[in-house]
Amino acid sequence: MAELMPSLLSLEEELTCSICLCTFENPVTLPCGHNFCQGCLDEAWKESFLLFCPQCRRHYSSKPELKKNTVISAVVETFKKKSSSSPSSVHSIDEPVNMKEPVNIKEPEVIKCDTCMEVKAFKTCLTCMASFCEEHIRPHQENPIFRSHQLTDPLGDLQERICQVHCKIVEFFCQNHDCSICSTCLQQLHRGCEYTSPQERRAQKESEMRQMLSVLDRKIDKNHVVMAQMKVQQFQLQDSAAARKKMVSAEYQVIRDLIDRDEQDSLKAVDKDLESGQAKLDSLCKKFGQNVKKMTQTKSELNSLLTRADTLAFLQASSSVLLPSNAEFEPYCPRMNVDSKTVVAYHSSAVAVKELLTQILNAPVENRIPLLRPEFEQPVHFYGPPHGPHGPHGPHGPHGPHGPHVPLMGFPGPDMAQGRNFPPRHLRSPSPGASLRPGAMRMGPVPPNQRPDHTKGKKARGEKSERNREKDHGKKPNQPGTGLPKNPSDSCKGAPANNAGATNASIPRDISTAEKRSELLKLGTVLKMDPKTAHKRIALTEDYTVASVAEEPCPYPDGPERFSVCTQVLCSKGFAQGRHYWELKMNSNSFCSLGLAYGRLDRKGPTSRLGRNAESWCVEWFNTKLSAWHNSAETVLTNPNPGRVGVLLDCDGGSATFYSVADRAYPFHTFVFPFKGPIYPAFWMFSAGASISLCKLTA
Repeated sequence: MAELMPSLLSLEEELTCSICLCTFENPVTLPCGHNFCQGCLDEAWKESFLLFCPQCRRHYSSKPELKKNTVISAVVETFKKKSSSSPSSVHSIDEPVNMKEPVNIKEPEVIKCDTCMEVKAFKTCLTCMASFCEEHIRPHQENPIFRSHQLTDPLGDLQERICQVHCKIVEFFCQNHDCSICSTCLQQLHRGCEYTSPQERRAQKESEMRQMLSVLDRKIDKNHVVMAQMKVQQFQLQDSAAARKKMVSAEYQVIRDLIDRDEQDSLKAVDKDLESGQAKLDSLCKKFGQNVKKMTQTKSELNSLLTRADTLAFLQASSSVLLPSNAEFEPYCPRMNVDSKTVVAYHSSAVAVKELLTQILNAPVENRIPLLRPEFEQPVHFYGPPHGPHGPHGPHGPHGPHGPHVPLMGFPGPDMAQGRNFPPRHLRSPSPGASLRPGAMRMGPVPPNQRPDHTKGKKARGEKSERNREKDHGKKPNQPGTGLPKNPSDSCKGAPANNAGATNASIPRDISTAEKRSELLKLGTVLKMDPKTAHKRIALTEDYTVASVAEEPCPYPDGPERFSVCTQVLCSKGFAQGRHYWELKMNSNSFCSLGLAYGRLDRKGPTSRLGRNAESWCVEWFNTKLSAWHNSAETVLTNPNPGRVGVLLDCDGGSATFYSVADRAYPFHTFVFPFKGPIYPAFWMFSAGASISLCKLTA
């Protein structure tokens, strides 16, 4: 029996149904080879619309024939019999071990009389500290002298009940020292300790043990519930992995189809060049054949004349024989090839695609998105009809001749596999591991009632845009206190900003971290934006203190300091030491960032955007989300929707703090970094009509 227990324990897991996690009950086998309880399988299929194996997830078009597994049934019966015959050794994985039942029951020890040493003891005298049989216990029962002696049932551990110090029976239990003591110990060594009787202490211990058993039972039940949840999650993970594999395979299949189709097109272009070259060569061969035929005919006539004997006839006939015109030209073999512009373009593009794919696929998967979409990770809005002058393919659109330089991968084009145009996708900032938010704004065509009128000049466009903005806020046009200020500099005079994320305006400010604005104003500095660095879509007005996104490119001269990819601008003054403070105003806290950058910041490359390199730091409003960026690392912040933003640059301390300015200055983020040269205030804007103003520092 003892040898069989390990084998039963090893079979316990194999004889368990993966649905109910209990021993098999009427086990049946599916065609895939997995076994389940018939009742559990019927119940699982009853709650699902699909028929599948709960373990390997294999789907069945119709209900398969369920056959009873007689071998497993026999083993389960044997297992249950052996388990029931030895409950202390074998337990089911679903049945917790009952801690109240003794694991090993020992036979009671036979206590004999201490007088005759032969007969079984009847009573034990705790005064005499000896056990007596019925014959020798009579003096204690009949003689009045032994009336004060305490008799009890036979005890075999009398030595353990005697105090080793005073040789008296232990009658008390010291709670302070958790030990049994005698009456002398209570008066001497344990004077002042709390004590109780051993019976009361046992009752307390039993109560504590029952509580422990209750806790263990709850924990065991909870563990079984969690194990069942893990089993369910394993099945869900299998389903999710299968679905993910299917989606990924579909994307890669589209890529393979596109490459295969482009390869076929390029091979057709080569075949076309081959046919064209062969047709030309066939035509030349035919023409040369005709020339050879004519020259051969002339040659035959000349040979015939040379054979004539009559001189007069020879001279008369020779006057009419002339050398054919084609004999005057030297024949040549033209050099034909398959190097047409189309074929060379296909070959060059294939080489470029190969190099690009090699670069992308050799990079870690987390770094591939910035390589594919280096600049336009955010939604793109085009104000105007899709095919108008400001549409995607218009003269002033991103793909037009006068639009900004935008990598083609930043704007999804027509779907080659389906032959239709998709609206632009929502592209997120390349933060590692970040996921798309369910409520993220998607790109798409602007509704007709929100498109500016491009046919009536800038004035009409501005008036209509103003009406649309007022309509968006639910107010009538020309109503006092609505819309945006006509002059961007007016927004620096304390007027509330018209923020896109007004739902976060109730975020409480931490008064304990606030600083007095009057103290910061003592460090104030006067700034102006540098027109030599402004992107051509950034218009500078109000003596270079207001920057806005222009609808038309500004006529700035080209230069090495000008941003050519990102719509950014730097200030003309940089700081290398001391403490400096300035304030800014934004007419819309959406798709803009405020930051700092070294003068050596790249101006031409796709990584020149603020925060996406090691040379710049910024806080960025991306729709309603506020983040801090440096070296392409994103830190999401709580958006206080500030009406005015203050920046304190501490060159000596190596920090830059951004404040939400109201009655006081409330800091919402601080960058800490060592300075390695002059650092310049920098700004990025993307939304059409957005503007950033440098405020005059007045109390």
